[in-house]
Amino acid sequence: MFDPVIAPSGTLLGLLQRGRGDGTLHALTAPRAEALAALNHCVVRDPRHDWQVENRSLYYARLYLDLGGELDAIEAHLFDAEDILDTEENRTGLALAVLGHLASYGRRDALELLRRYAAEGTNWAWALDELALRDDDAGLRALAAPVLARFPAGAEGDAELAAVVRDAFEPRPWRLWADDPRAWIATRVRAAQETGCFDRWQRQMNSSGPRPGWSVQAVFDWAQQGLERGTPLHVPAARCLTAVAGPEDRPEILQAARGGSEGARTTALRYLADSNDPDALDLVEQAVTTGPTPVVEAAVEAYERMRSVAAVERARRWARRPDPLGAAAGRMLACRGGTQDKELVLGALREAVRGEGPDAPTLWTLVDGAGRLGIGCAAPVLRHIYRETASSHLRGRAARALAATDPSFPAGFAVECLWDCEESTRELAARHAETGDTRVVDRLRRLAADPAEEDEVQTAVRSRFGSETPPV
Repeated sequence: MFDPVIAPSGTLLGLLQRGRGDGTLHALTAPRAEALAALNHCVVRDPRHDWQVENRSLYYARLYLDLGGELDAIEAHLFDAEDILDTEENRTGLALAVLGHLASYGRRDALELLRRYAAEGTNWAWALDELALRDDDAGLRALAAPVLARFPAGAEGDAELAAVVRDAFEPRPWRLWADDPRAWIATRVRAAQETGCFDRWQRQMNSSGPRPGWSVQAVFDWAQQGLERGTPLHVPAARCLTAVAGPEDRPEILQAARGGSEGARTTALRYLADSNDPDALDLVEQAVTTGPTPVVEAAVEAYERMRSVAAVERARRWARRPDPLGAAAGRMLACRGGTQDKELVLGALREAVRGEGPDAPTLWTLVDGAGRLGIGCAAPVLRHIYRETASSHLRGRAARALAATDPSFPAGFAVECLWDCEESTRELAARHAETGDTRVVDRLRRLAADPAEEDEVQTAVRSRFGSETPPV
């Protein structure tokens, strides 16, 4: 799937794609047709850069409710011919999750659409998981026959069915079907359940990983073999070294860290950094200067895991380096530096935004560090990141940092954060937003009464009003 095209942050579409609270507020005041067009665009063209961790479904479902939106666009997307050609679950996952939330709010049309897609669609397993949480027993039983029909009788079909049952995210439908009064359904599902349990046990017994008695060189060889297969294994290999290596093996490990194969070198660097070896920092610097890209990345990652005072002191020397080690040093100081490191962290934050933009991965740690160290001068940069980033998680981190550095946050961004797509951001807003704005009080009451809202958010709301839940 291609990376989504994100509209400018000042447009209604750009706000909704980012999941910002202002997106909902602007949509509710925009012409209804325009707002629904932007909303449908977001749901059928998932705007998230990381669809597995960023939240949008509840955010979009609530807006469908507020706008009284029809589901024609979602239906057309789900049953488009592309559903047969593109079997990736991220093509339809957001739309199905939105339908799940709408069904939980009582939208019968959403429930019927989920049932139909579970019976006919390619990404039927996701739809079934949504229904497992919201549908009644009769609705789920009606799906048993069309779902089982996907798996032809015979060894191959039975094996596929067993794998699906074994890996099901929500087991409720399968447990229900195992007790179905129709014998042909119950018998087949029970057999699949038993086969899945046996397969799981067999995989555990047939592990092909390291064995007791391995030598240091055997661990290095295993790491190199993984790298040649395209599966980096230096992290588990370093853990193996912890069990395998003794003091007498240190020279061999140091030699591997200086110039061994890529698998051996990355494993040795990780092991030495995790054990706070006195030569680890020099070897990390040498690896970044002379090593190929996989070694550089592994060395930087190993360095950032270090917790020693020496690692922080070295970060103060490295922070101005114009290379990956300099960027890692900035992140090290953001996590573990003191007040004397504010200027270095602020410089790293500004440089990252200038050089890589508001979605740079390094910003996650630097933004947290700006908040942890209370760097007031960072507020303008943090506000820029908040507005422009396409990552709702990074925006939430920027909001937390602004709460610690920007006196205007409670009356500013905290208000719109009450409508944000991320529950952690809504929780932050519920604790900080000034209640002088009538919108804030109304929103807090709605969040407190919404059964779909997360417990942490409702707890934060109640802390503002007292122990009694405010009336809607």
